[in-house]
Amino acid sequence: MVTGTSAGAAGTGTDRTRLEVELAALAGSVPDPELPVLTLAELGVMRGVRMHEDGHVEVTLTPTYTGCPAIEAMSADIERVLTDHGIAEVRVRTVLAPAWSTDDISAEGRRKLAEFGIAPPRPHAAGGPVPLTLSVRCPNCGSTDTELLSRFSSTACKALRRCTACREPFDHFKEL
Repeated sequence: MVTGTSAGAAGTGTDRTRLEVELAALAGSVPDPELPVLTLAELGVMRGVRMHEDGHVEVTLTPTYTGCPAIEAMSADIERVLTDHGIAEVRVRTVLAPAWSTDDISAEGRRKLAEFGIAPPRPHAAGGPVPLTLSVRCPNCGSTDTELLSRFSSTACKALRRCTACREPFDHFKEL
């Protein structure tokens, strides 16, 4: 059960802020339906939670790409988690700006992807040094000697690659 104030009233500013942080943690803990090894917070698609004066909670999500079919499942899972914790009315709003980027994936999310056998996207170096290689590191053996098998894999945001060192195929979460 959510603490700090009743689910039907927003409470004071401090109570509301505390409740919003708690609700954001709950909403962010929902597993991604396509990559259940990651939470929505680790994936970086859960953008915010706001408790309104009338007591309803608004959660904002940014899909990994426009038309992402998983957004409906994400929304339903968030609504279920928050209503299970005493929130009577939950509205999930999809926002497209600012656009989601693979840079929004947390360090923990990148670690989990690699541990799960999916090569994480390479971070963009905004204002920093330009990477000297376009290679993708094999999550199985660590070699950067890999080849593209297909630009698309089990989801549109992943490519299928093979390591030429260990010969194992693997998914690569494409940079966006």
